Amino acid sequence: MEIEPRSGQSDRPVTQADREAAAETLQRAVGDSRLELAAFSERVGMVWAADTHDELANATSDLPAESPVGSTPTVSSVVSFLGDRKQVGRWRLPDRLRVLGLLGDVYLDLRGVVVTDDVVEISAVTFLGNLCVDVPEGVEVELTGFDVLGDRELRLAPVQRRAGTPLIRIRAYGLLGDVTVRTPETGEKPPSWWR
Repeated sequence: MEIEPRSGQSDRPVTQADREAAAETLQRAVGDSRLELAAFSERVGMVWAADTHDELANATSDLPAESPVGSTPTVSSVVSFLGDRKQVGRWRLPDRLRVLGLLGDVYLDLRGVVVTDDVVEISAVTFLGNLCVDVPEGVEVELTGFDVLGDRELRLAPVQRRAGTPLIRIRAYGLLGDVTVRTPETGEKPPSWWR
């Protein structure tokens, strides 16, 4: 479907209220599981940078139709015991996520998650295992905790935080394992520690 601008609309400058309305449309789409966090980050950046109504419309056009409730699974805990665990694709990230890795690696890909909260807390404990968390560009991350006999890396893209994206607080404690939080470059794969 294509919507034609009303007469005189394209001549009128984009106002702060226009940008806020478009950003709210995108926030509702994320909350309804119709838009992933990475796509939201990109589109909300387009909204705040829009100078014309056409640019504003491009940021909010072609949103997926509303999906039925419960179509995106909510994951509140991720456990790896004597094996590896990957949580990737489209899934709902609650305001608190618990991660436990015992003798196994855990990989969390937050680029496809659906988030409704302004702040998300991830508590992770690993023993003889590694933790890798991938986040989309423009999402702010706070990494706290400690590692014993393991490495810790926080590597985010050097860009400004995108308005409307959540703050991700990761509290990670590791014993004999690495903790990596990063914005992966195009085509970059998750670390393969053992393989």
